[in-house]
Amino acid sequence: MPGITPSQTVGPFFAFGLTPNPGYDWSELATNNLVTPDVTGERIRIEGRVFDGEGAPLRDSMLEIWQADAQGRYAHPADKRAPNAAFKGHGRAGTKEDGSYVFETIKPGAVPGPNGAMQAPHISLTVFARGMLTHCTTRIYFSDEATNASDPILALVPPERRGTLIARAEKRGRDTVYVFDVNLQGEKETVFFEA
Repeated sequence: MPGITPSQTVGPFFAFGLTPNPGYDWSELATNNLVTPDVTGERIRIEGRVFDGEGAPLRDSMLEIWQADAQGRYAHPADKRAPNAAFKGHGRAGTKEDGSYVFETIKPGAVPGPNGAMQAPHISLTVFARGMLTHCTTRIYFSDEATNASDPILALVPPERRGTLIARAEKRGRDTVYVFDVNLQGEKETVFFEA
């Protein structure tokens, strides 16, 4: 009978070939290290944990990010500006037993948004997990960006909920680490957007 293929939950099988895992003998489709040798921009680390509605860590979820380079350019055919070296702006990370994940990347630049208004630097984040029929899409903004105040998308979020989209900057020696936890449900639920 023709029709739409029904949704199904993402099981523990999805990690095979989709997330960085040194146990496989082939190149991964995407890894959690987006930094290429020739890329320019501030190198950063994003780390955090993923929690379910009861506050328990999700040990087998997958996070996927997509971002612009430091000059606000995307590695996409629709962005006609010259790309930033070999930087693709796309990565994936699986969560560990404690629900933790890590991305090594560069801090993105501001990008044009609706009606030409500039958006604050941000990273698009998609969460896949068991029991979810549809993935969740959100954004990661940076706590040390003054332009967050004028971001047209962030302005659509009620002020009391905006903090769920902002990664906290921490200095660790010479490195900048941004901490961003994802709460799928509950009192601290992260704001998610319709894809």
